Amino acid sequence: MPPPPFFRPSAAPSRREEVAAYLQARRAWRTALIVLVAVLAGLVAAFFARLCDAAMELHGRLYEWSPAFTLSLLPIGFATAVWLTRRFAPEAAGSGIPQVIAAAEQRWRGRWGGRRVTLRTGAWKVVMAAWLLLCGASIGREGPTVQVVAGVMRTLTRGLKGGPGRRAMIIAGGAAGVAAAFNTPIAGVVFAFEELARSFERRTHTTVILVVVVAGFTAYALQGDYAYFGTLSGQTDLRAAWLAAPVIGLISGVAGGVFSRLLACVIGPGSNPVARWRQGRPVFFAFLCGLVAVGAALISGGVTFGAGYHEARALLHGDEGGGLNLAVWKFVASLAAAVSGAPGGIFAPSLATGAGIGSALSESFLAFAGRDAVVLGMAGYLSGVVQAPLTSAVILMEMTRDPGLVAPLMLTSLLARWVSGLIMPQPIYHVLADSWRLTPTHKTP
Repeated sequence: MPPPPFFRPSAAPSRREEVAAYLQARRAWRTALIVLVAVLAGLVAAFFARLCDAAMELHGRLYEWSPAFTLSLLPIGFATAVWLTRRFAPEAAGSGIPQVIAAAEQRWRGRWGGRRVTLRTGAWKVVMAAWLLLCGASIGREGPTVQVVAGVMRTLTRGLKGGPGRRAMIIAGGAAGVAAAFNTPIAGVVFAFEELARSFERRTHTTVILVVVVAGFTAYALQGDYAYFGTLSGQTDLRAAWLAAPVIGLISGVAGGVFSRLLACVIGPGSNPVARWRQGRPVFFAFLCGLVAVGAALISGGVTFGAGYHEARALLHGDEGGGLNLAVWKFVASLAAAVSGAPGGIFAPSLATGAGIGSALSESFLAFAGRDAVVLGMAGYLSGVVQAPLTSAVILMEMTRDPGLVAPLMLTSLLARWVSGLIMPQPIYHVLADSWRLTPTHKTP
């Protein structure tokens, strides 16, 4: 008589079951490692944000103590940053987003090519960006955060087999950088889809969302639940916003397209007299850019210093006057910083310039739009500069936490993208990425 079933010894697992269990354990280990690295990336992004805020605060104190000394830091800071970057970390130059795009598209081997997204490059980026903000340069930390976080994700997940590849980790890190910098997780995902890559695999989608959520939550845990420009008071007048959107979209698109065109002509892959002169004397050219930034600061009354966060926030919260002054001279100061080749982003300065455009239009003939014109101006100008309308609309929606403006934001961003494309046929980040690719893919603008 055979023993009851519960007394029978269990059958040994088959080879197929053993392999399945092994693969499942390895997938769990891979996911745990990616989550751990994403947490670290969020910590790095939060530290970078606080470092940049401290640098801008210290600059403000120095300016109160001695305006002349603080202004002299601009040309010296530009020249020093360019010399150090070219000497020790040439991959850390500029925004950092073009390097991430190029690294995601093409794998480079060798001493120079492999350093576009690494911990070493990220460390230089952090130090140089903080130094320039201390000097008062009109730069942002958002673009550099994209490169820094992408470097963390790529370097610390190198060697993973069977899971997300090199390209997926770079794109996920870049998206997490946007999410952590602005506290806008949805915009981070949209930015990855719209700007960092042209096509995605299904597995890449999952990785991007996982990394954005984990890194964003880590930064949120350290920095708290905050809206980038604060929670706006009052209700949106949709009729006024719809009427203002086409005008703001067209004007901000022209301004953004001109900015991108000038930037591409000076530091893009093409050749012209100014670009050749800059390449031959990069440190002296950066010094001259610093002098231009000094002039912009003097004429504007000091509103061009730093990322422009406080100036844009003031316009959003009802401060009247000064919109045209901010728009014009922030444009000049930001262009001077960008063409110098020094490490620094254009996202935050673009938002400040756009706020100035929206405020100036509201002060002149769009008075009925009020605060909404400032929000639309930021989205329109950002879309005109980077030609990423979805990212621009979503990022403003999340930063201001005003869902009522979603449709006008989309209209403004799309119109600005269209007008900008007539002036600058290719998106600026992809044009600049040509310098970091094996084979150029865009024609010279």
